[in-house]
Amino acid sequence: MVRAKFVCNSIKQYAYGGRELSFDAVYDDGTPENQRFSKATPSGSLTMLVNNPPAAEFFILGKAYYLDFTEA
Repeated sequence: MVRAKFVCNSIKQYAYGGRELSFDAVYDDGTPENQRFSKATPSGSLTMLVNNPPAAEFFILGKAYYLDFTEA
C-alpha cells in the first residue's frame, strides 16, 4: 500500500445531484506530517465525479484526506 495526503480544494455541485471533487497534494505548512508527505509527493492532483450523496457529502472544502493505493 502507498499512502498520500490530499486537500479538497474545489467542490462543484451539478443540477442532477452529482458533485465534482478536486484535490491537490498537501504542501509543507511546517507540521512534521505534512513535511513528510510533501517531500514524498511534492505535487499531484485528483478530480472525481461522485454520484453517491453520502459519499459526496463526506468531503469538506479545505479538509485533508489520506489517499491509499492498493493493487486491485
